[in-house]
Amino acid sequence: MTVASLAATHEVFNQSTPWADANLYTTNQPLQDALRLHAPDLPLVRLTALGAEMGSAEMAMHARLANTYKPQLRTHDRFGHRTDVVEFHPSYHALMGAALRHGLHATPWSRQGIGHAHIERAAGFMLFTEAEPSVLCPVSMSYAVTPALRGNAAVWADWSAGLASTQYDPRLALFSQKSALTMGMGMTEKQGGSDVRANTTQAVPDGDDAWGARYRITGHKWFFSAPMCDAFLILAQAPGGLTCFFLPRVLPDGNDGAVNTIRIQRLKDKLGNHANASSEVEFINALAWRVGEEGRGVAQILEMGTMTRLDCALGTSGLMRQALSIALHHTRQRSAFGKKLIEQPLMRNVLADLALESEAATALSIRLASAFDHKDKSEHEAVMARLLTPVAKFWVCKRGSVFAQEAMECLGGNGYVEEGGEGVMARIYREMPLNSIWEGAGNIMALDLLRAVRRADTAAALADELAPARGAHPALDRMASALPLRVDAMTTEAEARRLAQDVALAVQAALLVRSAPSAVFGAFCDSRLGGDWGYSFGTLGAGADLDTLLSRALPA
Repeated sequence: MTVASLAATHEVFNQSTPWADANLYTTNQPLQDALRLHAPDLPLVRLTALGAEMGSAEMAMHARLANTYKPQLRTHDRFGHRTDVVEFHPSYHALMGAALRHGLHATPWSRQGIGHAHIERAAGFMLFTEAEPSVLCPVSMSYAVTPALRGNAAVWADWSAGLASTQYDPRLALFSQKSALTMGMGMTEKQGGSDVRANTTQAVPDGDDAWGARYRITGHKWFFSAPMCDAFLILAQAPGGLTCFFLPRVLPDGNDGAVNTIRIQRLKDKLGNHANASSEVEFINALAWRVGEEGRGVAQILEMGTMTRLDCALGTSGLMRQALSIALHHTRQRSAFGKKLIEQPLMRNVLADLALESEAATALSIRLASAFDHKDKSEHEAVMARLLTPVAKFWVCKRGSVFAQEAMECLGGNGYVEEGGEGVMARIYREMPLNSIWEGAGNIMALDLLRAVRRADTAAALADELAPARGAHPALDRMASALPLRVDAMTTEAEARRLAQDVALAVQAALLVRSAPSAVFGAFCDSRLGGDWGYSFGTLGAGADLDTLLSRALPA
């Protein structure tokens, strides 16, 4: 064998190119149509710019590096001084800078009443997730805690401008010396998890100052995400019961710039979410300031949880979209058995089915975001926000992992291999379970749904939500007629998961009839509601218009 023939065996062909340098917004017709339905007058300049930046090869590089070179905990310096800092790769900071620059953190709260602040932020959150979801943990928490911080007027006055700023500042410094601020949360403990009433961390009153009632905190948190944030809202047992507290990393003026006694014990070694630092911490007589009244901690955490649960649905929808785009991009270039993969009948069915699931997830997530924009002005929207938050968090996030597995199979072994972090599909697959678990796993969401449906106005509001779709499909009509009765009759926890599933499917169908072509709506109802579907993706019935589903999913 000649040298030339040996070299020929290493020629690379029939491989796809990376999915990069594509505008993630302008190529996403389902997202555009969902926004057109709920916010027809929304200016699209910012989302178009964000879509181009997040789809760029540069952002893909930052995402790869931030996940490959994980955060490193430095508890002490070389002289033995306690430091409790986490060091990040520069790409992490590049990503954080982009997220804040595009206003994905607390900026909607400063724009309340102006346009569609929450829905625009939601669409941007989904687009950013396609590039890199891990760094969005502190971004999401900053979004969630900001309204609760108003429970301490003095802290709010000092911190609100920094939390709304778009000029990221990673330094450990006094809040007044920074161009922007981020916040995290510390709620769960080893012994309690979601049962925060089992918390044992103690808060002892320590007088009053410019920020109000001050306390000394001693205890721990089992999950303390983004420990390099500037401050945190935590739960601790005060004399009056479980209470919410504001705990800064650097103490305010009058404390000589001292760093609060938050001891980082270790960083979590997680399945995915590698670019984000999740930690275990101990508080040793740490200083904190009360937010709200003593004993009201659970109510305040539920309000914050509502915001982060919205982001869980948005994040999973974004990951679905990215996985679908990669699968479509790959199958258009890869050939097998004499044809492109996307031309193979079985593969076409799988891809079309994934496209249906992705569009339905997008439709439900954006609908929930729209409720956040209007819930203070509309009773219907307030009820839908309460109802759809646990429903979307439960159903969209449950579908995420199986969706990612099927999308990975479209790439075969190429999808399973990471190779230096360049295999994005494997990263997506590892990330998917996080949103389902974080801020309340499936059973917690089912219980939250039960609390929502026990209100007298929920069944009527659900009927109103589904009313515009009446007569569009017999399977949807049957479900729309039955669901309000089931809501009124719901009595046992054992039925809650099935109810969450069915409410999600019915609302998704009712949204698709208004935002998607008839081929999309019909295929969704036939498969998800009418039973013309198997137990795995790729089992759409013979009547499904696969050509329309595929062409809509991603422009050629």
